[in-house]
Amino acid sequence: MRVILSAAKDLFGGRMTAVLTVLLTSYFSLLTAQQPITPPSHLKKLAHTYSIVAYDSSTGDLGVAVQSKFPNVGGIVPWGRTGVGAVATQSLSNTDYGERGLDLMAQGATAEEALRIVMRSDTMLQDRQVGMVDARGNAASFTGRKTFDWAGGRVGGGAGGGGPAGGKGEVIVGRGYAAQANIMVSDQTVKNLAETFERTTGSLAERLMAALKAGQAGGGDKRGMQSAALLVVRKNGGYLGANDRFIDIRVYDAVDPIAELERLLALHKLHFFPSEPGDLMPIGPAIVARLEPILLSEPRGQSQKWLKQKQGSATPAFLEALQNFMYWENYDVRVRMDGKIDRVVLDDILKKRKR
Repeated sequence: MRVILSAAKDLFGGRMTAVLTVLLTSYFSLLTAQQPITPPSHLKKLAHTYSIVAYDSSTGDLGVAVQSKFPNVGGIVPWGRTGVGAVATQSLSNTDYGERGLDLMAQGATAEEALRIVMRSDTMLQDRQVGMVDARGNAASFTGRKTFDWAGGRVGGGAGGGGPAGGKGEVIVGRGYAAQANIMVSDQTVKNLAETFERTTGSLAERLMAALKAGQAGGGDKRGMQSAALLVVRKNGGYLGANDRFIDIRVYDAVDPIAELERLLALHKLHFFPSEPGDLMPIGPAIVARLEPILLSEPRGQSQKWLKQKQGSATPAFLEALQNFMYWENYDVRVRMDGKIDRVVLDDILKKRKR
């Protein structure tokens, strides 16, 4: 504006410049008024997020993976219920999509039907972004018109083919998974989520994690990273089969929440997943020789140790001491009394004592 006024002064003189100053000031004021120079009042309540909800037809697992520039996204966005469905509710998150949406799917509604029913009573619908999948593999995603660019979603097409992509104001439906994001650098994040999930093999958790990492590689949130979560539900998949929370990991706040989520998933597998048959090996003299010094010297700071005297082989006394030691060290789900040990546990025990 200063450049324009200076040019006007040179051409028309001071009096004309004064008139032009008033006119140009009014013009630029109008332009400024049309541009949002301050964020909306509810901006900090928005979960600026990308997520994927998915169903595994081979296991029946249902899950959600999510990353956000928002603290504790795991306490807001992901929902799941065994044999029913999974939901991600984000942007201006509305728990009705999680709670009521799952109830509707439990009563027989498809993911799309449940989504549309909850949408009817949502008074701030255009601020929402939601992904749903049901236990029959139906998927649906919605992005409101007021969500911040880039915002949109994509769903699976079945038979390994990519499904529809959708922008603001659209409900898109497909099979297997729903990926959605808002305030992204570009649409590449959603493309990466979908394409990586489709081509990755392994468990649902592994596929969701691969998709989440690929989503960040596509640019991710314009504002950066802060929190992440992974939820997978499986019938009797929780601790000692007592509940359905197969995996429920939340990173509240971290510089690299996806890397932290990956670290915690490895820790969760160690302490909550049962042994794989291929990881079991007999406790022979060589293994006894490595474990016996630990059992004879621990627990540290306690007068009574796990093993009172050297055994030299996997005697009942040795196995009982090893069992008690493993419970103490939180290897509960991998404890055995059949003369075998899980190589994953053995490696972890020895690694921790090299520090």
